[in-house]
Amino acid sequence: MNKNDFMARAIELSENSVKNGGGPFGAVIVKDGAIVAEASNCVTIDLDPTAHAEVSAIRKATKVLGTYDLAGCEIYTSCEPCPMCLGAIYWAHLDKIYYANDRKDAADIGFDDDFIYQELELKPEYRKKPSEIVMQHEAKRAFEMWREKTDKTEY
Repeated sequence: MNKNDFMARAIELSENSVKNGGGPFGAVIVKDGAIVAEASNCVTIDLDPTAHAEVSAIRKATKVLGTYDLAGCEIYTSCEPCPMCLGAIYWAHLDKIYYANDRKDAADIGFDDDFIYQELELKPEYRKKPSEIVMQHEAKRAFEMWREKTDKTEY
């Protein structure tokens, strides 16, 4: 299989998702030239705002491969990843992202993530979602425990 085959599968998943009541997004994760996981958007089906195709495919791939580190894998997604999915892709250490539609195409059909990109540029006190630091001193203990832990698994 080649890049076009993997992307064709992601696109097929996105179309099937629309037919089955999900969002128009599909993703596959590939390692060593083979698909190890695939998923489509199930936000409305699973009533889970994090059930984007990319995040769901990452969750499946980590189970299949038995690791949280997907270095050596690539993701093919039918649309440019949103900020949440992009963050998940970075945390999972995927090597490369291939996408078909871009974020402007998504915005044209009502999936406009630009407001999130704009919010990320602002200091927390200027964002539309209010946030407030509470019990920071008390919460530092867990960070101190982590720093001192000698047998931790770094990720």
